[in-house]
Amino acid sequence: MLTLILILIPFITGLGVLFIKNPDLVKKVTIATSFVGLAFTFLVLVAFIKKTGNLDFNHVWIPAIGVDFHIGIDGLSMLMVLLTNLLSPFIYLSGLNKEQPRANILYALMLFMQAAMLGVFTALDGFLFYIFWELSLIPIYFIILLWGGKRRQIITLKFFIYTLLGSLLMLIAFIFLYFKTPGGSWELSDFIRLNLAPETQSVLFWFIFLAFAIKMPIFPLHTWQPETYTTAPSQGTMMLSSIMLKMGVFGVLRWLLPVLPLGCSQWGTTAMTLSIIGIIYASFIALKQNDLKTLVAYSSIAHVGLIAAGLFSGTLIALQGAAFQMLVHGINIVALFYIIELIERRLNTREISQLGGIRNKAPLFSAVFMIVMLGTIALPLTNGFVGEFLLFTGIIHQGIWYAVFAALTMVMGAVYMLYAYQKVMLGEINTLTATFTDIKGVELAVLLPLAALVIVLGVYPQPILDLTSSVMGQLFKLPL
Repeated sequence: MLTLILILIPFITGLGVLFIKNPDLVKKVTIATSFVGLAFTFLVLVAFIKKTGNLDFNHVWIPAIGVDFHIGIDGLSMLMVLLTNLLSPFIYLSGLNKEQPRANILYALMLFMQAAMLGVFTALDGFLFYIFWELSLIPIYFIILLWGGKRRQIITLKFFIYTLLGSLLMLIAFIFLYFKTPGGSWELSDFIRLNLAPETQSVLFWFIFLAFAIKMPIFPLHTWQPETYTTAPSQGTMMLSSIMLKMGVFGVLRWLLPVLPLGCSQWGTTAMTLSIIGIIYASFIALKQNDLKTLVAYSSIAHVGLIAAGLFSGTLIALQGAAFQMLVHGINIVALFYIIELIERRLNTREISQLGGIRNKAPLFSAVFMIVMLGTIALPLTNGFVGEFLLFTGIIHQGIWYAVFAALTMVMGAVYMLYAYQKVMLGEINTLTATFTDIKGVELAVLLPLAALVIVLGVYPQPILDLTSSVMGQLFKLPL
């Protein structure tokens, strides 16, 4: 029942704010309720660690086709619930002082999206997982379409087609698995027990993998992402990049690896190779960007490409690194996109060539940006180092050259991030940046906790690693 409440908190709040016409009240209700949801998440976390409380909810939903509303929490889903409910309050808070038309509809859509993503991370029934997967797509489609930038209609259509195509392939695979189960079942546990022939798993692998690969995204299925991130409103971009793309990584860990272990064994090297190609491609493209938001979008492709490569390395340490890095990437990317939004709010530009010298006018903003940037490039004792070190250590077992090319994430990331920081924050003030003011109030309330997490998780990552260790250990025992 506790798991159901986690989903209902943002869903009911979303229904409520639809009927509030005052934009300020909409934002305050959303923010307050999201912090209540975060507090409840910590209660669920305590119950999970102490093994108290009922975290499993199973109710017959569509008996004619064997569908149950079955949700529950293990170490992996607990991590994803924590990621979602930890970052959502800061995403909502980031828009508090921003003028937004139709705020009640915007925040309702974001809350519905949050509820759907929590459903994805807790669903233990294949059909229910698919329903939540699709429901999470609808709100972000309208968020970009109604509040996005230039060319939003074309870009949103492209994003929708990509993700819908992948979802349909996944549904076909799940229907096949349903008919293979004795008596017809959508339960994850029944899918895992099927023990399908290697040839069948080989085909099904691509049906399910493509859905998750599009969401992450993995090369060459990435082309929707940079334009979508750049066009989406800032809060939409944060939701997409920090939480929604993790649905693809989570899907591989929850559904692909345990259900089709022989298919993953056969095609894992191919998937890893595509991921590493994406790292190299995105890193070089990021080097050439003059728009800060687009640069970070390509950076995200590179970092998630490293996570994807680790998923198919067949090593326990890389699986642990992938789970940890999902949380890390979410924290860092929200902070980066908010930093970029603050620059754009003050100066009406994101162009690197037009900026410079901001450190002289905003030392606190500069310091926070530096901390987040160092976490992004995986400096030791920051959160980014822990996950990427575990991923590299696991990938190297597949061959030294895989690790060498995967390491370009860190090398190239340092180059383009340090270059961007130098051009934006250092140097002399120009006529544009002379008006820049330092962060305060709500801006500090968003950025300081995120910057603190960059350091805390880098210095003491063990609680997060302990949270997922048992699930990763079970996955590692599979014949990958």
